[in-house]
Amino acid sequence: MSPGIPLGVLDLVPISSGSTAPEALRNSIELARRAEEFGYARYWFAEHHLNPGVAGTSPAVVLALTASATSSIRLGSGAVQLGHRTALSTVEEFGLLDALHPGRFDLGLGRSGGRPSPPLPSATPVVDGRAPNGLRIPPRFSFERLLGSPRIALQRKLLLLPKAESQEYGEQIDDVLALLAGTYRSPEGVEAHVVPGEGADLELWILGSSGGTSAEVAGRNGLRFAANYHVSPASVLEAADGYRAAFQPSDVLDKPYVSVSADVVVAEDDETARELATGYGLWVRSIRTAEGAIKFPTPDEARAHVWSDEDRELVQDRIDTQFVGSPARVADQLEQLQEAVGADELLITTITHDHTDRVRSYELLAEEWRRRGHSSQSS
Repeated sequence: MSPGIPLGVLDLVPISSGSTAPEALRNSIELARRAEEFGYARYWFAEHHLNPGVAGTSPAVVLALTASATSSIRLGSGAVQLGHRTALSTVEEFGLLDALHPGRFDLGLGRSGGRPSPPLPSATPVVDGRAPNGLRIPPRFSFERLLGSPRIALQRKLLLLPKAESQEYGEQIDDVLALLAGTYRSPEGVEAHVVPGEGADLELWILGSSGGTSAEVAGRNGLRFAANYHVSPASVLEAADGYRAAFQPSDVLDKPYVSVSADVVVAEDDETARELATGYGLWVRSIRTAEGAIKFPTPDEARAHVWSDEDRELVQDRIDTQFVGSPARVADQLEQLQEAVGADELLITTITHDHTDRVRSYELLAEEWRRRGHSSQSS
């Protein structure tokens, strides 16, 4: 176990049953303030659309609001989804953020809208569903059903202008880097200079769920890479291995730098934590059926659901890889995840029905992490 592994927060801005989007946004901004007090190194907002239970539709907007409510914690996107955006609009937005809060932002970039990469061989062996150190690596979940759903098709239609085509991801990243550096030239030799944006003090990250395009682009450009255990646990080792295999030193990094995400619920004891996590399976089911994330249910609402075998199969990998329990139990599991992936940082996402329970989960974890001698500072 490497010493000094920082913890960050990944927030979807979840809406609980009986609550509203404005309340969820206020809760997330308050949680960012508290995470800063607790010593978390980063606070990232995800981007999701057309989900009744998720209010984090525009990371840049929520980041602007959160930057004014905090003072030192790094803030970022996890991730801006480039499938329906341009490099210019992204650099402009984050240039505006950096202009007023210089040096505080992470620009995390994701693909969105593409076909999932086919499984790739991993340098790390998985035997009987376990990594060499015992970390659970479940069977691969097929996202084909999601990609073929009418809701996902409608989402793409509404996010893209008529007849617009997404730019190839690697080209987009090249354009983002060039616009930030002030070196962009069109094929005809015309320069483009983004004000504000050019020269912005941003930390770039690529987020990826497999060893395919995202990992290769991150490695080729010598950028930081965030691997995804909490949504795609089956391919987390493949993703990290693929990134490292593709890595080329850059002005930013001389060696690979990896963060890995985990779904976590912490309480004073295992039983309480399990109760708080009761709604997680039903919430994941709503995502995996392509309904869109429902408002996060109470434990009683979740227990009222009648589960079919098909339902359970949809969510089993996520339930098996959620870390739920006392501070010591969850910290042990996070250390195992860090070791298996060789991660330099961990990114924690926690959803409970009650906001105070979510804040307390992050507080208890931070206390235990600090007790074990880990640093809150990223490198």
